[in-house]
Amino acid sequence: MNKFFRELRRREVFRTAGIYLGVCWILIEVANVFLPTFDAPDWMLRALIIVTIVGFPIMLVLAWFYDVTSHGIAVQADATDTIIAPLGSRKMDFVVIGILSVALLVSVYLNVTRGPGMNEVPELVSILIADFDNQTGDAVFDGSLEQALQIGLESAPFVNTYQRSTALGVLSQIQPDATRLSEESARLIAVREGIDIVLAGTIKPDGGGYRIEVRVFDGATGEETADENDSANSKLEVLQVVGGISGDLRKDLGDASVGYGTEGSVETFTAASIEAARDYTLAQELARAGKPEEAIGYYASAVEKDPKFGRALSGWALTLFDLGRTDEANALWERAIAQQGMMTDRERLRTLGLYYMAVSKNYEKAIESYESLVTNYPADGAGHNNLAVAYFSTLNFERAMQEGLRVLEIYPNRIFYMQNFSLYAMYAGKFDLAEARGREVIEKDPSRFYAWLPVAIAALSRGDLPGAESAYGSMIATGDRGASLGNLGLADMALYRGRNSEAIELLRQGIAADQAAGDQRSTAAKYIAMAEAYAALGDKGNSIQSIDAAQNANVGMVEQVTAALLYLQFGDTSRAAEIGNALHQQLQPQSRAYGAMILGIIDSEAGRHAAALDRFRTAIDLSDFWLIRFHFGQAYLAAGSVAEALDEFTISQNRRGEASALFLDDLPTWRYFATMPYWLGRAQQDLGMADAARQSYQAYIALRGDDDPLARDAHQRIAD
Repeated sequence: MNKFFRELRRREVFRTAGIYLGVCWILIEVANVFLPTFDAPDWMLRALIIVTIVGFPIMLVLAWFYDVTSHGIAVQADATDTIIAPLGSRKMDFVVIGILSVALLVSVYLNVTRGPGMNEVPELVSILIADFDNQTGDAVFDGSLEQALQIGLESAPFVNTYQRSTALGVLSQIQPDATRLSEESARLIAVREGIDIVLAGTIKPDGGGYRIEVRVFDGATGEETADENDSANSKLEVLQVVGGISGDLRKDLGDASVGYGTEGSVETFTAASIEAARDYTLAQELARAGKPEEAIGYYASAVEKDPKFGRALSGWALTLFDLGRTDEANALWERAIAQQGMMTDRERLRTLGLYYMAVSKNYEKAIESYESLVTNYPADGAGHNNLAVAYFSTLNFERAMQEGLRVLEIYPNRIFYMQNFSLYAMYAGKFDLAEARGREVIEKDPSRFYAWLPVAIAALSRGDLPGAESAYGSMIATGDRGASLGNLGLADMALYRGRNSEAIELLRQGIAADQAAGDQRSTAAKYIAMAEAYAALGDKGNSIQSIDAAQNANVGMVEQVTAALLYLQFGDTSRAAEIGNALHQQLQPQSRAYGAMILGIIDSEAGRHAAALDRFRTAIDLSDFWLIRFHFGQAYLAAGSVAEALDEFTISQNRRGEASALFLDDLPTWRYFATMPYWLGRAQQDLGMADAARQSYQAYIALRGDDDPLARDAHQRIAD
């Protein structure tokens, strides 16, 4: 054996092999980079690799038998000289080592620089997926393939899929009798809405399996630009095949990251069966179409077929939450969070964000989740929208508006996002902008009842009470959910004006409807408003009964804070302190802030002014809510710090948009702003600003009338 290896070295086989491998290595790496640049077919690189492998043993044989001499190629036995120094010399050792080193460096460099982090990310592209042409006769494929294709495409950060439910809404305006999003209608919508690409798919029988094809059309010209297809051996494989096709389509769209690590992976449906996926798809469509009760049945069916279907659990929870059925929603979200491993990365971040916002109320963690989502997937409209909601929940209304505008840049015609932007503007106190955007939403879709809220609040902000009443009346006319919110809005207006008996009658009607619908959140909100109305009438018994009813319907921070304020109004300090301490012990800064506020009011009323002011400062540091600022001003006034009190009331006056729905739940609370002129007048009077104080008092008297207790006090102060 040793003699054989000595002969290999003598015939320069080892060094020839080293040179061969180094040169081929460099050629393959360079070809791997440059062939795609010139749109060369994939087979060329494969052919080069095959030729290299096949050529290796041939090269070894040739190196054994032949040598390169000054007279040309000669048989080893006849070779007497060479053109260059013998390959076995030290010089050639360095040549071989150099070639192999260069090959290694080229390989490392190209593999590092050609990864997804160095690829230029294509510009955002909007895609509309038409209904698949289902030629199998099996209805289970209707809708589920489009959803699976969308999930796969959204693995690409630059892809923005146009919601099919929205497309159907547009189609109903163009072709009122149309029920399907056919290839032709999808292309028509693409031209109207400025969508870049339309995808049209087909599934048909293929022996014992299925053949799936997806064609790509230019949204503006209708020209077919690409075609991808593949086969599935069984129904169970169909969703995975669609996921694979989505990866090929991403390559067609310019996504060079496909196949490189987790960033280039293709996400697919994680349902255990296509039947579960079908039910989930139907539920999603119904929820987006404003039919939440029907959607719940399909979500339940999907989860029954696949208990670990995290996407279905999350969607079900969100739908229940929107309906005010918070206890059921929270339980489902807990189950959804436990199934993170069964979700795609995109859906996991979405679910975590929703969980943090709706269940744990950890808005900072929600912001982290959504920022990660939109960083990795810049075209994710839901991510940008929910990030805006998370900023809004931390009182950062300017950032919320910025994200609201960002999502509208991506989805300029999405009515839901337009509606949300109008609400952000309302909370920010930009009432004219809020009203204009709200009316724009209503013009596009009259069924959007929430859009009437900024219209009503804008009217209230300028003292146009008939205008606000008309807006709430229009809200009621949109349907049951609009009627519930409109009823609360009218009752809130009645309380704002001091018409407490009128508010109670309105609220009785609204509570009955909410209880019939199972809406816990709206029921609780109306009971709280009723408790405030009874308290204003001096009816302590009915007020406490209403507080208890509110907490039976929904025990949350809103119910606890308002109950504590009412207990303080009745002089029941111990029950108020119990709530304040409980809130102050919770993890969420918002709850702790309100807890500190309640304890601060108790200290202020007991004459412990320094302790009270410290409590309020702590509360503001935790969460700078409007209600805390308002009561902080009253605490300063009680402590004799009049200039500070006026400053807090001025801040509250300037931030009156936040009083439109104090607890950031879009449930109107403008009534809390009613006493602002009175307290402002008190601070102005104590500072010697007699004319300003008189104007403030008169504004309050004009709103509430002479019979209101604070109005009578205002009259007396004017007289003094």
